[in-house]
Amino acid sequence: MAEECKTTPPALVAGLEMGTMSGPLASPSPFSISRKVRPAMVDGVHVMLRLLCLVSSMVGLSLMVTAKQSSTLSLYGFQLPVYSHWSFSDSFEYLVGVSATVAAHSLLQLLISAARLQKKVVVIPSQKYAWVIYAGDQIFAYAMMSAGSAASGVTSLNRTGIRHTALPNFCKPLHVFCDRVAASIAFTFLSCILLAASAVLDVIWLTCY
Repeated sequence: MAEECKTTPPALVAGLEMGTMSGPLASPSPFSISRKVRPAMVDGVHVMLRLLCLVSSMVGLSLMVTAKQSSTLSLYGFQLPVYSHWSFSDSFEYLVGVSATVAAHSLLQLLISAARLQKKVVVIPSQKYAWVIYAGDQIFAYAMMSAGSAASGVTSLNRTGIRHTALPNFCKPLHVFCDRVAASIAFTFLSCILLAASAVLDVIWLTCY
């Protein structure tokens, strides 16, 4: 009687134990599904961050390069003509240079990402590419932070003058110029935050894939 009993083949038992059985009774692993879904989500967020960074850096750049104004300043009863232009400050020139570089970097990465999405392939194809993008995002984020900080110091000086001296507040007669510069600095820090978010996304990709 023992010989007539049908037993499960050893190969099938091994397949059940290892979870390699395929067919209508075998359900896909949730981990394998998430591995397929997560790259598409990461790619979408990656492209969105690139687009937002491009827009913010271009807006900040355009605001700064159009910052100029002529007016008159009252000093001890004398009316003095004053003229301000973004190119008069080394800090503002530094901000323009960094913003233009970040805009070019964001545009290049956006075009590459869009081309890869159109071909229906992953935006970040390898770990080597991810490391390069991660390093670039970090470098540009620190550069934008330093440019915004340097420009903020000059703008603060223009608004408050120098304490304990008779230097006036130049932003009173040149309020249009100062407002444009302030808005440009705000968009510069926004670009810095977006680049930092891109760097965090690169780290997530390097950690999970």
